[in-house]
Amino acid sequence: MLIVTCVKQVPDTTQVKVDPVTGTLIREGVPFIINPFDTYALEESLRLKEKYGFRVAVISMGPPNTEVTLRKALSLGADEVILLSDRAFGGADTLATSMVLAEAIKKLGKKDEVAMVICGRQTIDGDTAQVGPGIATRLGYSQLTLVDHIENVDLNAKKIRVRRRLEGRHELVEAPLPAMIAVLREINRPRYPTVPMRIFAQDAPVILWNNKEMGLREDTIGLKGSATQVRKIFSPHREKGEIIGDGVKDPQASARLLVERLKEKNILIL
Repeated sequence: MLIVTCVKQVPDTTQVKVDPVTGTLIREGVPFIINPFDTYALEESLRLKEKYGFRVAVISMGPPNTEVTLRKALSLGADEVILLSDRAFGGADTLATSMVLAEAIKKLGKKDEVAMVICGRQTIDGDTAQVGPGIATRLGYSQLTLVDHIENVDLNAKKIRVRRRLEGRHELVEAPLPAMIAVLREINRPRYPTVPMRIFAQDAPVILWNNKEMGLREDTIGLKGSATQVRKIFSPHREKGEIIGDGVKDPQASARLLVERLKEKNILIL
């Protein structure tokens, strides 16, 4: 049986700059990294492989340089990596992205039964947390989000039991396989690749699926298949804050001053 892990290559957000004229990201000279949440998804897939004997296939939709990220997945122990890359896939929102990924998972499922799809909770460039649930909805899989521990996988009964982290509590959920699991950082601690695996990954094959291979209608993918579009990206302007009173030496006076200022601005009405 197969575990499909979805990963994304994202810009290193500490070094991203925005063009003030066009409002778009300046990508030249910007290093790219694997989405941090996806490293935990990959690690959990590899642990399940070691415990239950799954095969692990890693898929990613992106430009040709995403091959670097997929080779890192191979160096960690993935059995197969597939790059979904085509100009027709470009400009996709979460709706169109989940379309391509779901169809790729269907294609993989023709060769080997898919037990689960594991994703990171969200990406650090979009922060929508919509792609994983979108995949689950398109494929009709059980949807398990905010997972911080996989309790058990029963392959005979085709069930999985996980722990979900909610506000102030946890809940245990049992669901039928196949399932889409979106994991949190707390689920594990990612491993480092060994030197032999690094060397192996340098020459290992990265399978490319473009839209000629996928055969998807262009009005359902990329920019044409996107229900939403980013019109402009910008850093919000922040006015310099005003220091009101001395909250250490005279907190009560500072509180009175703050209330008066809020009343003046009609923010606070008493």
